[in-house]
Amino acid sequence: MGGFFGTVQKETIVTDLFYGTDYHSHLGTKRGGMATYDSENGFVRSIHSLENSYFRTKFEPTLSRFSGNSGIGVISDNDSQPIVVNSRVGKFAIVTVAKIANIDELEAELLAEGVHFAELSSGKTNPTELIATIIASGKDLTDGLKKVQEKVKGSASMLLLTTDGIIAARDKWGRTPIVIGKKEEGYAAVSETAALPNLGFEEVRDLGPGEVVKITANGIETLVEPRKEMQICSFLWVYYGFPVSTYENRNVEEVRFNSGYLMGKKDDTPVDCVCGIPDSGVGMALGYAEGKGIPYHRAVAKYTPTWPRSFTPGRQELRNLVAKMKLIPNRAMLDGHRVAFCDDSIVRGTQLKDNVSMLYNYGAKEVHIRIACPPLIYGCPFIGFTSSKSDMELITRRIIKDLEGDANKNLEKYATTGTPEYNAMVQKIADQFGIDSLKFSTIEDLIEAIGLPKCKVCTHCFDGSSCF
Repeated sequence: MGGFFGTVQKETIVTDLFYGTDYHSHLGTKRGGMATYDSENGFVRSIHSLENSYFRTKFEPTLSRFSGNSGIGVISDNDSQPIVVNSRVGKFAIVTVAKIANIDELEAELLAEGVHFAELSSGKTNPTELIATIIASGKDLTDGLKKVQEKVKGSASMLLLTTDGIIAARDKWGRTPIVIGKKEEGYAAVSETAALPNLGFEEVRDLGPGEVVKITANGIETLVEPRKEMQICSFLWVYYGFPVSTYENRNVEEVRFNSGYLMGKKDDTPVDCVCGIPDSGVGMALGYAEGKGIPYHRAVAKYTPTWPRSFTPGRQELRNLVAKMKLIPNRAMLDGHRVAFCDDSIVRGTQLKDNVSMLYNYGAKEVHIRIACPPLIYGCPFIGFTSSKSDMELITRRIIKDLEGDANKNLEKYATTGTPEYNAMVQKIADQFGIDSLKFSTIEDLIEAIGLPKCKVCTHCFDGSSCF
């Protein structure tokens, strides 16, 4: 997926930029980049691969290169960023959190107009450069940003570092967040509010869908008013978000706790204790334990010093290895117990397979899996949800193909909790992995846990819906 951090202050921002960007490392670790600006040195940019190391270890030795009172940084799951551009609408550096579903169409259109692309990512046009090119075709930066919002199918939130501040532009439908923070010295614009407290920023507000603002050390100016319609990604709360982060005034950990609590109150399955699969399953498990009135036990622990989140490696075999090696079972908490294990989601089933066999091997009497979101039935066309290239990587679609002979048949029925088709799919997943029971949260409970109106939250991956 990716995340970014930008700040403009009355004093040097290099330290804040470094740590603020690093606080987005949980969103992806393929590329990291930072850019600063000052009148003496101009734009200074650096990009590093993070596939074999962490952001801090790559950037800390060269921090002295950066200077100035304004800067932007990014952790990207795909393309190299930031891009630095000199155009008729001015000089700027840009970082994006984007998925351009129609990138081939836009690329062909721009090439036909005589544009060329220099920043290739894995041999393909860099999406951030493509967005920068569209911006540069506008009458000014604001007009160019409006063009991006009109042309891009998918999503595109971005920060532009200019010679006189930062421009923050949220995706047209608000699928990904931008939140403003403030302290005495200036402002920050972030994907994750977890980056704000330790740097002394207080959260001010979320940008609205499609809103564009200019940020200086002295204040914020609205360049494009926000839209009323919103489709913020529900999976931000389920999986991507850091526990202390907040989007649209809904805290990630609180949503996960509420989701677990709602499930625990309804679940009559007899179990001795509950455990959360680290990290994003823990909040749900704590809520489930309180809702059901049973103890929380840490029957599985994550080895954090060297193992990143399992979605980050580019190759499936490496993701499988990380998923397996990062979790260590605790026999003393498992042996002879009926345990409910809470996790955020089931995508491919890789982690479920490894986790279940490990739990039984270490003495669990019964294993009951509880999932914080509904089954993932549809691939996401809107954000960089996973590295999946096909809907057939989803375990649900493979199960549907087994049951129907066609992976695309009766999807609406399989996406509806309680139908015969839904029940057959869930049971087949449970049987495939040898677990005693499997239950998913319902869309209704997920929306209640988030606390926003259904039409403002994107649940396309669960039910194929879209309000617009």
